[in-house]
Amino acid sequence: MPAAISVLFGASLTVATCWALGAILFRRLSLPFSRIEWHCLAFVVGSGCLSAIDFALAATHLVHKGVILALGIAAVGYALFSGAYRSSGTEFPPLARAWKLLFLAVFIIFTALYLLNAMAPEMSPDGMAYHLGEVAKYYRAHGFVRITTNIYSNLSQGIELLFLNAFVYGRHSAAALVHFSYLISLALLILCYGRRIGHPMVGAAAALFVYCSPIVGQDGTVAYNDVALATILFALFYLLQVWDEERSAKLLVPIGILVGFSFAAKYTAFLAVPYALGFIAWKLWRAQQPVLRPVLVLSLLALLFIAPWLLKNWMWVDNPVSPFANRLFPNPYVHISFEEGYLKAERSYGLASYWQIPWQLTVRGDLLAGFFGPMFLLAPLALLALRFRAGRQLLLASAIFSLPYAANVGTRFLIPAAPFLSLALGLAFANLEWLLLTLIVAHGFFSWPWIADKYCGSAAWRLNGIPFAAALRLEPEEKFLSSRSYPYNEARVIEQSVPKGEQVFAFSQVAEAYTSRDVLVSYQAASNERLMDALLVALIKDYAPTRTITFRFPPRELRKIRVTQTAQAKDVQWGVFELRVLNSNAELPRAPEWRLTAHPNPWDVQLAFDNSPVTRWRSWQIAGPGMFIAVDFGGARKVDAVAIESADEGFQTKVKLEGMDQQGQWTTLSEQPEESVHPPHVNLRGAAASELKAHGIQYVLVGHDDIRSDDFAVYGAFWRMKLVGASAGSRLYHIE
Repeated sequence: MPAAISVLFGASLTVATCWALGAILFRRLSLPFSRIEWHCLAFVVGSGCLSAIDFALAATHLVHKGVILALGIAAVGYALFSGAYRSSGTEFPPLARAWKLLFLAVFIIFTALYLLNAMAPEMSPDGMAYHLGEVAKYYRAHGFVRITTNIYSNLSQGIELLFLNAFVYGRHSAAALVHFSYLISLALLILCYGRRIGHPMVGAAAALFVYCSPIVGQDGTVAYNDVALATILFALFYLLQVWDEERSAKLLVPIGILVGFSFAAKYTAFLAVPYALGFIAWKLWRAQQPVLRPVLVLSLLALLFIAPWLLKNWMWVDNPVSPFANRLFPNPYVHISFEEGYLKAERSYGLASYWQIPWQLTVRGDLLAGFFGPMFLLAPLALLALRFRAGRQLLLASAIFSLPYAANVGTRFLIPAAPFLSLALGLAFANLEWLLLTLIVAHGFFSWPWIADKYCGSAAWRLNGIPFAAALRLEPEEKFLSSRSYPYNEARVIEQSVPKGEQVFAFSQVAEAYTSRDVLVSYQAASNERLMDALLVALIKDYAPTRTITFRFPPRELRKIRVTQTAQAKDVQWGVFELRVLNSNAELPRAPEWRLTAHPNPWDVQLAFDNSPVTRWRSWQIAGPGMFIAVDFGGARKVDAVAIESADEGFQTKVKLEGMDQQGQWTTLSEQPEESVHPPHVNLRGAAASELKAHGIQYVLVGHDDIRSDDFAVYGAFWRMKLVGASAGSRLYHIE
């Protein structure tokens, strides 16, 4: 099958199956919607149903071409046979002819731009890395695989499962087209909502405000999930408003599906649960109607779509909402320090001041990875819509679904709120037709890629043109990607240089969607961070084990010893390379009956007793009082000293030594250790390489921008590594 046809077939099969499942459900429930409402809402609700079916297929490893095709044919065939494609609602008054022509003209022009970009080979940063990287792994395994070395495998992946459905036939670009289908549905639903509330011009204007926005167009044409989430949340809002008008219990079914699917699509949409439940409970309570049954039905339906993701994570990584809430759900797979550092970084993006955000969001876009367009500088005027009931509902939804933005200030994380804000802004000017027309034309003009290039930041994430030849595969995919994407070339170097079954350790994110090799990225899991720590010990002087503190005391018979942290550090973790128990200046041999414990991070305590100069037990959170490492000897042992080897960062920490006697009584043995500083006397670079090799890793990818990247080239002999591949942005080494 020609490549372009495969792309279109994979995406079309997925979209058609989504629509068919939703249409069948709507027909069974006899829901009254106008024609466009029917098809768009059926697609969105049906996509939630297909995502849940795909979860079941992935869990049972039944993701095969034949199964996907049979499911699609069965769903579409039944929908056509049963007449589910026919809407049963009344049509709303149409747009005025001039408005209709304007809407179609702008919509068609931008749709052509978006379609060709969506069909072009996928080269978005996160799409190549994990949105499709995980999908590719599931495709090769025909379903889920337990992955503990990549945090992104633990996020809810409701949209990615739809990508998987399309990937089976059309690979990467088919997944992007599925996402684009949500963008089209979103614009049409906004248009329909304007007509439903009696303001068709407002609906048309708001639809184009969203549809033409540079960040929406960029995000919606790649394998991301932000536009899909915006569509799901807007469809949920839409159905809630219809329910409020009609109070039909049947509407609770699609509403419940979308509530659950929102969370399945992305964690940040958890607010859909209290929003929908609160909306229905409040409306029923005010009308003095029964509340409990509708809320219970809605909750149970939502739980059907939420629970599988929570259970999957609970079973595989001990944390239902991994990679977050690790203090609440301690586990060996994600460090607390990673979670805290990640959230801190996502709240800043390198901004000098939060006052930069409005200009970044609307015009520049270079620091926050995208921009909505200058027209959105008028966003505060949306408050004028408070004079309308519909405006108040829209502004409330906008405020609620904007709340997650506080945790990540990247522009695309405001996309879910954009439809509500755009409609409210349109309502604010509902009586000024000339102004709405002017805003549409101006917004479309300033959002066109070649015009946007004139004012946005050079690093702003945006569409850069019309890749006609690449979209139709007249230009080969390999040629297109290799000439434009460093990450793609990096992935191809891995694919060509690393034997099947071998693992690669990488300092930075890799385009895993384009390689079948298992790549461990330094920060994407606790186990990866431990390996990275071993490399940093060799690379950074202050990380090396150069400091020893020794507690000395009169000889005693002890059953247990415990080293306890007593001070609160400012900004360092507590780390111990080796803990040695001594008697008469001789180290007690470590015996099998010893029982080692630590708090926090009990899973790594063995690293403080492995005699490796590059591995250490770490608290993986800021050092504080109450942290400890303890040794139970399994019987009484004569002890007169304990030595602890650490790095320079240990100067911020303060510890004491405690011991348990044969009667089970704990006493403080010493709080004033002797300190000494000494340089390491071993080849730390070689030791770090050996540590990676001991964990089954024989290849290391180092980007030119990674920390101390030149060290591997200059001191290759000490690292015992050989250069086996290189691209414009990185080098691949083999550990000999």
